[in-house]
Amino acid sequence: MKITHKKLGRHKAWGLADKEAKTVELDIRLQGRKHLEIAIHEALHIVFPDMSETIVARTGRRLANVLWQLNYRRVDNRIK
Repeated sequence: MKITHKKLGRHKAWGLADKEAKTVELDIRLQGRKHLEIAIHEALHIVFPDMSETIVARTGRRLANVLWQLNYRRVDNRIK
C-alpha cells in the first residue's frame, strides 16, 4: 500500500483510497489524532474492500483512539 499526502480540498475529503491501485491519499493539512484516524480509515478501505462505510468509520475511530492512548504519534523525520 502506498500512502501520499496532498491537498484534497477540491475533493471535499480528508482522505481517499483507491482499492484497485492500493493507494491512499491524505490531506497534507491533517495533524495529530485526526491524521491517525483518517490514515487508518483509508487503509481499512484497502485491506477490507467489502467493509461498509459505517463499520470502516467506527473501526477507524476506535483503533485511532487505542493507538493515541498508547502514545503513538507521527514524527517528521525529513532532513531540512
